[in-house]
Amino acid sequence: MCGIAGAAWDALTPPLEFATLKRMTTVLSHRGPDDAGYFHSVAAPAGTGRHPELSAPTIDVSGPGAALGHRRLSIIDLAGGHQPLSNEEGTIWVVFNGEIYNYRELQPGLVTRGHRFRTSSDTETIVHLYEEYGPECVQHLRGMFAFAVWDQRRRQLFLARDRIGKKPLVYRHDQGRLLFGSELKALLQVPGIARELDPIALDEYLTYQYVPHPHCILRGFNKLPPAHWAMFRDGRLEVCRYWAPPYERTPLNPGGGEAHDASPVDPPASLAEAQRELRETLTEAVRLRLRSDVPLGAFLSGGIDSTIVTGLMQQLSDRPVQTFSIGFPVKDFDERSYARQAAEHLHTDHHEQVVEPSALAILPKLIWQYDEPFADSSAIPMLYLSEMTRRNVTVALSGDGGDELFAGYDRYQAVKLGARFDRLPGFARQLLTASIWQRLPASTRQKSRLRQFKRLLAALGYPPERRYLKWISIFDDARLPGMYSDDFRRRLEGFDPAGFLLAAYAECPTRDFVTRTTCADVLTYLPCDILTKVDIASMTYGLEARCPFLDHKVVEFAARLPIEWKLKGSRGKKILVDTFADLLPRDIQRRKKMGFGVPLGQWFRHELRPLLQDVLLDRQSLERGIFRPEAIRQLVEEHVENRWDHSYRLWPLLVLELWQQKFLDA
Repeated sequence: MCGIAGAAWDALTPPLEFATLKRMTTVLSHRGPDDAGYFHSVAAPAGTGRHPELSAPTIDVSGPGAALGHRRLSIIDLAGGHQPLSNEEGTIWVVFNGEIYNYRELQPGLVTRGHRFRTSSDTETIVHLYEEYGPECVQHLRGMFAFAVWDQRRRQLFLARDRIGKKPLVYRHDQGRLLFGSELKALLQVPGIARELDPIALDEYLTYQYVPHPHCILRGFNKLPPAHWAMFRDGRLEVCRYWAPPYERTPLNPGGGEAHDASPVDPPASLAEAQRELRETLTEAVRLRLRSDVPLGAFLSGGIDSTIVTGLMQQLSDRPVQTFSIGFPVKDFDERSYARQAAEHLHTDHHEQVVEPSALAILPKLIWQYDEPFADSSAIPMLYLSEMTRRNVTVALSGDGGDELFAGYDRYQAVKLGARFDRLPGFARQLLTASIWQRLPASTRQKSRLRQFKRLLAALGYPPERRYLKWISIFDDARLPGMYSDDFRRRLEGFDPAGFLLAAYAECPTRDFVTRTTCADVLTYLPCDILTKVDIASMTYGLEARCPFLDHKVVEFAARLPIEWKLKGSRGKKILVDTFADLLPRDIQRRKKMGFGVPLGQWFRHELRPLLQDVLLDRQSLERGIFRPEAIRQLVEEHVENRWDHSYRLWPLLVLELWQQKFLDA
């Protein structure tokens, strides 16, 4: 696990200076605290053939060139895995962030084809696969990765990102030059680079609580989407998709043509066969993720997914697995009792810590580390958990992905109910969505059953895909336009933030709507929110997080299953619980899902009230021209006076303003 940064340029563009490459790489040192390395095709000082800090003699060329920087977190081949790393002739160079779990299985075939390995690292496998297959090398990789390959012979730079989007890759392409990095802050080290807020990205952020790929919050910057590669040559950039989860027999490919490397959508012949295959596939995914030359453990929340992963780890280990959980003084946010039950049942070496989460203390770190406005407040406990875990191990396995793949979220019950509504006769649908229901007397309690019932009925009148967006959005289409100033609304020029989610739904057009929704979450919420949260939080402390549920073989298997095997009645993840019942204490099998969050509502009325008012109601904030000042004042006043809980809306607004102060004003 590492941080990568660099650039490539055409014959008409000045090379990236070596000092700039160093700054781009150094700002990622938290991702790789153990080592640093550089390659620069034209960085040799006058009169020499080598820069003292470079991995190899510089290549005296005129025309297209490249610069590669690497910060290393040593996990495999501690002595020999230094990067940038090249082929035998020094004509192919790579910088790599992630882990290739099947590198041992790939090496014999590459040796047979004449390639020589000088290290025991998984990184060298990428070099030889690229030599052998070019862009198709990604089809052979099983793991999480973001990497850049400089091909000196063809004068081209190849970028790639893993299928699910576990590892990030940001780039900027302009004026014959391509900049790239693991995090946006690396690209911002380039002198003179523009920092301009992108209105479209901001509109998406306030809808989803994250900025969806391929957009970045700054205009002119992009994220390489999951399961995509990019090729830069002669000043031109080609971006191509190479995989899609096989929810459909022929997965749709926005890049043109059919997606590669997808299993058939037909499910196993029987439920018993599916359970056998699930146990076998997930166990293999866990086994591969135990490959490490440093200590490893597991995040253990006491939920179904993390308990299963930990249980499989324990079955594959000859010593107690180290497990980690944190708790909070507020009962509604404390899962330690379930984590303890799981640890005792599985006989792990369990570590837990009670933390008093302080937004005042953690906010500056959160704003800096996440680069963009990121409003999932569970990033706060994730930072605390990562810090605690890193004091004991360097690698931690997690249960991320289980909810999306096996229908574990409570909201899928509402989706299921909505699908039943859509099958009602027209007169019944008109009756349930009639405006008369919204005129019923409102309860003074925001979360009363009557308010929830009215909210459900109000959304039923929307098409199913937009209904789901209305349920999950931070500011929905009824509220958000009214928040904006007239000038900012004109800058959006009719842009519809729903397009990101609707495009994901379009990839699974023929399955039942609950399955379509889980597919949409796998393509949107999972990489943009969950995996971004975990990657940034863990790498802030130099901790590698591995996700067995997101092995692409597990994802392909889960995509084939009928929804009846995942969601039965009010019980989600049914096939998971039934398959791994031996690993799950009975209380955990039956427990209601608990969110991994913090008490924002209380914070904004007590600890964070002065900060909230000082930041959002400050003249500088109100005069930025994005929002109507009276709309912001209303949200703050209604919340602090306990008339309404706007905490989930105030948090993204607070994060946005603090981000602007840090990245735009400074």
